[in-house]
Amino acid sequence: MNTRHENRIVYPILFGFFVMGFVDMVGIATNYIKEDFALSDTAANLLPMTVFLWFAVFSIPTGVLMGKIGKKYTVITALAVTSVAMLMPILSYSFLNLLFAFAMLGIGNTILQVSLNPMLAGVVSAGKVASTLTLGQFIKSISSFLGPVIAGAAAAFLGDWKLTFVLYAVLSVLSTFWIYYSIPQDERGGEVRTGFSSTLSMLKDKKIRVLFLGILFIVGIDVGLNTTIPNYLIARTDMPLSAAGLGSSLYFAFRTIGTFSGALLLTRIKPRLYFRGSVWVAILAFLFLLFVQVPWGLFASISVVGFACSSVFPILFSYALQHKPDRSNEISALMIMGVSGGALVPPVMGIISDGFGVTAGLSLLLFCLLYLAALSMMLHEKNK
Repeated sequence: MNTRHENRIVYPILFGFFVMGFVDMVGIATNYIKEDFALSDTAANLLPMTVFLWFAVFSIPTGVLMGKIGKKYTVITALAVTSVAMLMPILSYSFLNLLFAFAMLGIGNTILQVSLNPMLAGVVSAGKVASTLTLGQFIKSISSFLGPVIAGAAAAFLGDWKLTFVLYAVLSVLSTFWIYYSIPQDERGGEVRTGFSSTLSMLKDKKIRVLFLGILFIVGIDVGLNTTIPNYLIARTDMPLSAAGLGSSLYFAFRTIGTFSGALLLTRIKPRLYFRGSVWVAILAFLFLLFVQVPWGLFASISVVGFACSSVFPILFSYALQHKPDRSNEISALMIMGVSGGALVPPVMGIISDGFGVTAGLSLLLFCLLYLAALSMMLHEKNK
């Protein structure tokens, strides 16, 4: 494949990674919706649950679907579902409709995450696969970072944060057509032979099981922080929501920087050492976040946690794939299923917050970080 032709195919796929980042808007959206409908923390945290629950339900079926219709049409299906999800709040802004919209966003994002990575890997030369996949994650991080900024700007300058949905709907539709007309239609079905039983049987392997839980907890940390940061900043400093929402942007900004620098550093540092160091830095920064009250300290802690946690997901994913490379299809679907941690952790945080305060709810994430620290020690011992 010549370079010009390769680039023509790669660009629309990379734009798909930008659309993939739309799922992280649930964090800042939860805070606006909570304010609009005067929701409790428990009710508000149903929104991220409706998004990330579907990673548990649709990951394996997506693997089966991809084997039947090919990666291109699986990705198009994901983008079409995302487009509809972004249109729903524009047509009717009610809490029930928002629950349905975010559920569809979660379904579309599940399908997209399972199918877009192998699509990208299949259209570039072998020597460019690792770097191009890293670039895709970097683009997704940029999208995640921009979400709270766009919502805040729409609220401040246009008077309505919901206009964010209009922009995202347009971009999702654009991505759908760009993929449809740019990617060759000669993909073969049957490449991914994944079934429910064969995938779930992988959990009998202890290493796969602990890595799956690691994925579940790191995504829970990511979504839990994304959802709670604005509310936590308001509780600690009494800043307005428009300003507190920038805390989420700061978190994603440093996650983006961390993803980029991690891709460079992991070429020189062993993943197990980088993982171990990152987790302990995140724990120290998180403890500081729980006890400090001045804005600069809170923002600094949020930044460090975002940076330190940024490369944990791909490290754990790579460990799982390298453990049994001959079962990569099942392992990929199982690890993406672990993204459902984003549906499990925030609701528990919301219940704790309603009963004992937002700081107590946020403290649940410390447990998740301690599990990752224990996992880093386990992987360190096994790889000596």
